[in-house]
Amino acid sequence: MASPHSTLTTVTKRIVERSKPTRAAYLARIDAAQGRFPARGALSCANLAHGFAGLEGNDKLVIKQIRQPNIGIVSAYNEMLSAHAPYITYPDIIKQAARENGGVAQFAGGVPAMCDGVTQGNAGMELSLFSREVIAMSTAVALTHNMFDAALCLGICDKIVPGLLIGALQFGHLPTIFVPAGPMTSGLSNDDKAKIRQQFATGKVGRDALLEAESAAYHGHGTCTFYGTANSNQMLMEVMGLHLPGSAFVHPHTPLRDALTAAAARRVLDLTAERGNYTPIGHVIDEKSIVNGIVALLATGGSTNHTLHLVAIARAAGVVIDWDDFDALSQAVPLLAKIYPNGKADVNHYHAAGGMAFLIRNLLEGGLLHDDVTTVAGKGLAHYTEEPKLIDGQLKWVPGVAESGDANVLRPIGEPFQADGGLRLMQGKLGRGVIKISAVSPDHRKVTAPAIVFDSQEAVQEAFDNGELKRDFVAVVRFQGARANGMPELHRLTPLLGVLQDQGFHVALVTDGRMSGASGKVPAVIHVSPEALLAGPLGKVRTGDTIVIDAEAGVLDVEVDANEWAAREVAAPAHQAENEVGFGRELFGVFRSAAAPAEMGASVFGPLVGETAEQAAHVRQ
Repeated sequence: MASPHSTLTTVTKRIVERSKPTRAAYLARIDAAQGRFPARGALSCANLAHGFAGLEGNDKLVIKQIRQPNIGIVSAYNEMLSAHAPYITYPDIIKQAARENGGVAQFAGGVPAMCDGVTQGNAGMELSLFSREVIAMSTAVALTHNMFDAALCLGICDKIVPGLLIGALQFGHLPTIFVPAGPMTSGLSNDDKAKIRQQFATGKVGRDALLEAESAAYHGHGTCTFYGTANSNQMLMEVMGLHLPGSAFVHPHTPLRDALTAAAARRVLDLTAERGNYTPIGHVIDEKSIVNGIVALLATGGSTNHTLHLVAIARAAGVVIDWDDFDALSQAVPLLAKIYPNGKADVNHYHAAGGMAFLIRNLLEGGLLHDDVTTVAGKGLAHYTEEPKLIDGQLKWVPGVAESGDANVLRPIGEPFQADGGLRLMQGKLGRGVIKISAVSPDHRKVTAPAIVFDSQEAVQEAFDNGELKRDFVAVVRFQGARANGMPELHRLTPLLGVLQDQGFHVALVTDGRMSGASGKVPAVIHVSPEALLAGPLGKVRTGDTIVIDAEAGVLDVEVDANEWAAREVAAPAHQAENEVGFGRELFGVFRSAAAPAEMGASVFGPLVGETAEQAAHVRQ
């Protein structure tokens, strides 16, 4: 393995230094709970009797005896998410595997899991980001029974994995493995699907054709095959050492998938305190594993949602990161994968070309990952350069491929698609935001054009339908932050702006909202902070102001006379009352009022123990 890259070392050192008090406080908290085996031994007889009353057969007797380790299963199963539907069979697989390895497993609890693919462009999407917090709290409720010596978290999609991980880190003394279900098989290509969407937006095809295309793309069990947040989650869980090696992208309902699920149950038992290889999740997730996650996200062109989620996850482990860290690493990390929307391939093509084992080996060879980390597979990332195979019916790990199976999808460290990771920190008079340019062609990365100001994505749609947008412009869509309306993803804008760009117009988006892993060919500066509702400068922009976007240089500016700009008042939101009622919004009022800025993860969970007064004040700005 190569020596660590200088940028990797520099960024990691400053994160370690910045996080010293908060990480120390976190470790002290989990260390106080470590090593107590079995956990249920601390319960009174009445407590314990309640804990096993719902079980039957030998599992009930094993738990009653207080000798063998007990796995708590926390699952996000439901039938609303194609990726999570396979989880219906997992508890039985896990329980049987646990019995075979001298333990027992108990379904600890379920967590909610909403599908952004269903709610996009609808009122329910305003609850999506905060569902992460609900999932974190639900995970804590499941594990707080203190019946468990280890945990398995069953989740895949957008807010679900971050929520499960944030919740699990509150029980950082428990060995924990994340158990995926894999992607659906390839259907209609993502590129063809996008073309149909644009054709529908311009009236060239009807709803029947659109629905047929969508159904052909999203056709069965597993994650959606484009490289959005769900598949970015799976990549991250692997490179951060919380999956068994090679688990991320194996299809559901296959012998290999079931073997990996059973192996996760057996392995997590071996990580418990009684078996001499105690590996709590709070020691797996540390400063180095977080940096590894950022690096791999950049190297694969992953979801921009993780400029929120990774920040919130890190904070849950007492680690403090910010967008400067992402930006610095992006300058050093080359883009090694091209997966839609950054390319035409889907995650199945990526996996077939060499997948995670090839990626991790190359990043290690480039000195761009920390190898000296703790993982659920053991010490170091070397295990993760291997891939699982069923050989004579037995699960084994073999070395991953040395050469990419498709250089159009996955490349070695010496032949990247581009020299940097394609994520930029954008800053200037309009605040701080991020842009993913790995899917944006170089001739669209600089846009200087008049602003057209909107307070909702519906208003953009109306202007498009009325033919008012056939010109160069920057759509400034404000009051879309976490405090305003829960920060929904603005996917409705993607095909509209894509159509206008294809017609030759110079267009871009600037918003305090989200776009996620579907951020595509149109330059989009997102997560702009401070958000407009908190008197952010986006609230000062007026239609006709000249907006300057230079994604190469990280510039987000407005050409307005300084005195005039200083004298302007921040506009009031036009639709705030509508964002507070209906579709469960009322229940989330406390979340909206407590949300931290986007750069702090947009989390509702307060300042960390050990955080300085200055840092704590920034969280609540």
